Amino acid sequence: MARKFGIIGHGFMGHEHEKMLTELDGIEIVAICDIDPEQLKDVPEGIKTYVNASDLINDPDVEVVLVVANNNQHKKLVIEAAEAGKQVLCEKPVALSLEDLDEMEAACKKAGVTFTVHQQRRFDVDFRTAKNVYDSGELGDLYVVKSSLYGFNGNMHDWHVFIEQGGGMLYDWGVHLIDQMLWMIPEKVTQVYANLRNVINKEVDDYFHIMMRFESGLVGEIELGTYYLTDKPHHFERHWFLGGNKGSAYVDGFFPEGKIVHTDGLLKNVGGKRTMTAAGPTRSFGPPPEGKLIIKDLPIADTKHSDYFDNYLKALDGKEEFHMLKDMKLETRTGMKDPATFSTDGFNRWDFAETAKIYVYKEGGIPAGSHHLEAGVLIRSPQDSTLGAFGSGMYEGIRLDFVMD
Repeated sequence: MARKFGIIGHGFMGHEHEKMLTELDGIEIVAICDIDPEQLKDVPEGIKTYVNASDLINDPDVEVVLVVANNNQHKKLVIEAAEAGKQVLCEKPVALSLEDLDEMEAACKKAGVTFTVHQQRRFDVDFRTAKNVYDSGELGDLYVVKSSLYGFNGNMHDWHVFIEQGGGMLYDWGVHLIDQMLWMIPEKVTQVYANLRNVINKEVDDYFHIMMRFESGLVGEIELGTYYLTDKPHHFERHWFLGGNKGSAYVDGFFPEGKIVHTDGLLKNVGGKRTMTAAGPTRSFGPPPEGKLIIKDLPIADTKHSDYFDNYLKALDGKEEFHMLKDMKLETRTGMKDPATFSTDGFNRWDFAETAKIYVYKEGGIPAGSHHLEAGVLIRSPQDSTLGAFGSGMYEGIRLDFVMD
């Protein structure tokens, strides 16, 4: 039997959800809401329309509420849907503060309903291809993973230009790019640097450069610029670079192209001996001699965004574990004696002291932002303003959706 969905918000992403869910077995869209009646004129026949979110939430035909409204409306709509007994699926960023997310989780727990965030870009082909390379170990010990996305227009649109509504690129693409990096690299984060800029826009960020140092010394680097111009072919797309002590890989484009690159051996260091080459004494730069580089094809991933909903439906029916709710452990810095394990229903929580700093990890040490999400790092109480190991005065905490208080 199909699960009956109601969608709140029929802008760009609302339309994207409508198109995707309409094509999936096991889902029936029964209602769509938007406060602007113009946005409802193209809703397919047979789907109920509402201009008031409460009317959709209280529609007895709606089983799952998918919140796709402006970011600053997520908290109110999630709590209202939970109190109405609906299963809740929210677009990212799930909340604009840690305190808001705590209230949302508490409301869903009290109501006994499921609650999770839509992270479809874990199924991007470019990301999963880069992750395939990472997981293979073929590059040896990695020292850097770079992820970048560049644009040429600069300006935002609609509510994304207003900071009070949760606009800006960090809350838009940044959420995805940070999540991908943290989901790929199964290590604790020990240091974070972030540079946010308003290049073209007045209120909200349109450029950011983030560097995360992991426990092994590996650096994850993320850069996004909406006004980052060049005439290089295919520049305005996704780009990955992975560098290790046994080779490198590059993955370019949403439908990726690239290669894995090794060398046929390393030259030996010769201390005290002069070497005269056109490339200089290091012999590292300049064109490599023919045959020096060994090129291999990428392990292209076979994924699509609808895989998220396939898994979600099976998890609701108890047929498969939801990939966003896997068992996680708590490692404590203060305030607790023993680690705890969250159950896969995603709602069991550990009570901790007001001043405790809690780090959440999956089995195997993979960092996790909270029990219903699979990536992220620090959770801290409002009373604890220390920065711990992050080494940055810009933020008092970072988690999957880059919630900042």
